[in-house]
Amino acid sequence: MKRSAVLINTARGPVVDERALVEALGSGSIRCAGLDVYENEPELCAGLSELDNVVLLPHMGSATIQTRTRMADIARDNLLAGLAGIRPPNCINCGSFGAV
Repeated sequence: MKRSAVLINTARGPVVDERALVEALGSGSIRCAGLDVYENEPELCAGLSELDNVVLLPHMGSATIQTRTRMADIARDNLLAGLAGIRPPNCINCGSFGAV
């Protein structure tokens, strides 16, 4: 990564090696980071919270009324489709609903 890189992880904690991240942030190998998930949640890697070039959120990046309402709508739509015997709109592993 470039020294100007900003690493943002809102996916899954183990995607980022936090010890390597602490080292990269401390040495200036990358500019800064923002994390909403952690490698060993809820524990933080030693040194991570002491850095001034990292923003840490308590796994609540999706905690807005708009996002949570949309998540509920998607869950409802998928549930109703499945109960009706049709392929849910956000099916990942379609199983008996057939291929995409």
